[in-house]
Amino acid sequence: MLKIENLQAKVAEDAGDKTILNGINLTVQAGEVHAIMGPNGAGKSTLAHVLSGKPGYEATNGTATLDGQNLLDMEEPDERAHSGLFLAFQYPVELPGVNAAQFLRTALNAHRTARGEEELNGADFLRLARAKMADLKMDDAFLKRAVNSGFSGGEKKRFEILQMALLEPKLAVLDETDSGLDIDALKIVANGVNAMRQDDRGFIVITHYQRLLDYIQPDYVHILANGKIVKSGGAELAKQLEAEGYDKVMAA
Repeated sequence: MLKIENLQAKVAEDAGDKTILNGINLTVQAGEVHAIMGPNGAGKSTLAHVLSGKPGYEATNGTATLDGQNLLDMEEPDERAHSGLFLAFQYPVELPGVNAAQFLRTALNAHRTARGEEELNGADFLRLARAKMADLKMDDAFLKRAVNSGFSGGEKKRFEILQMALLEPKLAVLDETDSGLDIDALKIVANGVNAMRQDDRGFIVITHYQRLLDYIQPDYVHILANGKIVKSGGAELAKQLEAEGYDKVMAA
């Protein structure tokens, strides 16, 4: 589903361009969950930003294809989203004054239009949204609020998962979704992700900690350091990292 080959990328800085990714190679098959772990500054979030097309991040070499389409050839982030890529942010942005229901319906209908499907009217959208929200134990009142404005950390992350549930992407990249969550919110978010695990959908879960992977069981775990994947393994690798730390595991 996703094939990344020798991906190199830089981020523009005031003092000059800085190379962050130094040759990423990664293949995610449909139905698989891949966890990416690594120390601060390793390039984990940069990888997510480069795949999604965030301004200020530039791929300088390599390819990243989703279902055979080169994401790096798509100039705008919405093109990549319409191709089936979803990014859940580590720090979701607040949009004061933007109604959550209107935001979600607009995003969903943009995707439906891109797929050649009819747009949902207000009533049909509300029925669908409320069903998804019930799965995430979210109150209908969320739809009347401004996007992420005044939301707790857990509410922001659940809202991200709600967006994913509505858009039904081919590949979901979760950038430190567990950041700032208490144990109850973590379980709810993880259950929402697990409910979307299917044979035709892949996940990349970026995290620092084993605790998220107790609830979202990965098929593969990769350690990212200095802009490269330096070690890969099964779910047991995350437990080894938790027990021994990055330095000891990577030195070995």
